[in-house]
Amino acid sequence: MSVPIDSPTRRPAALIVGCEGTRLGDAERRLFREGDPLGLILFQRNCASPDQVRALVDDFRDCVGRADTPVMVDQEGGRVARLKPPHWRKAPAAGVFATAFHRDPEGARKAVRGNARLIAAELRAIGITVDCAPVLDVRHPDGHGVIGDRAFGDDAETVTVLAREMCAGLLDGGVLPVVKHAPGHGRANADSHESCPVVETDAETLRRTDFVPFRALADMPWGMTAHVVYAAFDAARPGTVSPTVIGRVIRGEIGFDGLLVSDDLSMKALGGSLEERALAALAAGCDVALHCSGRLSEMEDLLAACPPLTAEAETRLQRGEAMRGRSAVPVDLAETAASLEAWLRDVRA
Repeated sequence: MSVPIDSPTRRPAALIVGCEGTRLGDAERRLFREGDPLGLILFQRNCASPDQVRALVDDFRDCVGRADTPVMVDQEGGRVARLKPPHWRKAPAAGVFATAFHRDPEGARKAVRGNARLIAAELRAIGITVDCAPVLDVRHPDGHGVIGDRAFGDDAETVTVLAREMCAGLLDGGVLPVVKHAPGHGRANADSHESCPVVETDAETLRRTDFVPFRALADMPWGMTAHVVYAAFDAARPGTVSPTVIGRVIRGEIGFDGLLVSDDLSMKALGGSLEERALAALAAGCDVALHCSGRLSEMEDLLAACPPLTAEAETRLQRGEAMRGRSAVPVDLAETAASLEAWLRDVRA
């Protein structure tokens, strides 16, 4: 027997979806109303102007019947930014702050936090409540360029310090950060969008380096997995679908107990059908599967296959919402922007 959509006991599907364009079509509305995905992720294809994005977000929330349902975006700064000028600010890449940190640690920390606070203000203004940032990956010289300047540096200490500031700035603005890509993508020898990377590094080295920022920020509300094989822990399966990597490493050694979402199911690092990928990620220990393409037929299949959010995942979700609700800190945004721009001019001079 199905549970009515407005029932307080009904849990949404353990799936976050995309959408095709700048507004929902009738078929999308029907699917979201009936399939009840947990949340929505937006991409550049969905973002034409602030008023348009706000209307799209409101429409999605109306479909699922939850005013606080998560709406997320990848707004890291630099080359990974779905919201772009002229309507939104061009935020610097993490690498800009990492380069400056070694000569001006305190200034870099303040700049990262201010930058994140400005990002949060832009997101909140259009109804977005979750930012898929910061990257906690430690850049490695042999790693693929897919991370590159998205990382806050090539040493675990710098990454930890600056990523903590970005998380704090987002939370100051009432937006939940998503620490990614657990337990570390910096050594990956391939782009997981295109193929499956394999990290052969031994477990002890990973514990001393790549895992450090994730362990230090294990108190954050959301995290995202990496589609990377860590041979020291599970040579057969990428982390997203590995019960060992999620249970032993992410939940165990790292100690992360926030809401854990997979990276995009459509990435070529994963094998099998989309439904098989989603179920494998959830069985391995992800709380939520993520599907970004916005293709209607794929979303139909996934919503039919994905189970409801578990009680444990619901608790993690609500814990994050409580953190977001009590964290907003008033700030003079114009002054913050001016201070950040002055600092950026100095470090680029």
